[in-house]
Amino acid sequence: MDKIYIAGNWKMNMTFSAADDFFAQLADYLNNNGSKKVETLIFPPFTYLELATDTAEETSLSIGAQNVSDHNNGAYTGEISADILSSMNVEYCLVGHSERRQYFKEDNSLLNKKIKKLRNFFIKPVLCVGESLAEREAGKAHEVVIKQLEKCLEGIEIDDDLLIAYEPVWAIGTGRTATPQQAQEIHKMIREWIAEKYDLKTAENLPILYGGSVKPSNLAELMTQPDINGGLIGGASLDIESYVEMLNMASKI
Repeated sequence: MDKIYIAGNWKMNMTFSAADDFFAQLADYLNNNGSKKVETLIFPPFTYLELATDTAEETSLSIGAQNVSDHNNGAYTGEISADILSSMNVEYCLVGHSERRQYFKEDNSLLNKKIKKLRNFFIKPVLCVGESLAEREAGKAHEVVIKQLEKCLEGIEIDDDLLIAYEPVWAIGTGRTATPQQAQEIHKMIREWIAEKYDLKTAENLPILYGGSVKPSNLAELMTQPDINGGLIGGASLDIESYVEMLNMASKI
């Protein structure tokens, strides 16, 4: 796979004026220096989706949502449906980020429903999987990730309409990062599972991103691993200079 994904997950950060300035600078960069080799992707808070999609219309930027409801529409205050996201031309949506699993108690069964809703509206789910520190130290990393894949993708056929992000929970927001070798090991396992569950072509074409304290200082070494196709980046994606630096690095890999 030739394309590298540089996916910024802003989480609950950025004021409106700061987001407006970020997108203006990013648009200028993409229109003058953007690379077809790099998928530039931002997951902003819901309140900035219109601002983000306006930028996407003028550039090669792709936009994703951070979450989606498993309900169609209706009396669910504070939620957002796949139908609404689709109407705003949102292309991607995170599903099962570790913070959603931990803080909002989202389980694999619920995530399976969310993936199905998104695919009904032709939005690409980015399924997040990963183990905790305790699970890794107990030697259960493979077991945990495979179970998440099995449950979240149960009854789902995939083609080019899904991404997977491996994010070891112990490396998110902690400053700790899985070594390139540790990350590659799990990415390879995921690809082999996809090949066995679906077929080799699907596995080869499936983008698998690494998330867990990715930043300019470790991006290149991670991205040169054979089964890592990009980064799901948190804090380092909030600064335009840092984000652009990673885009430049990815274009040269």
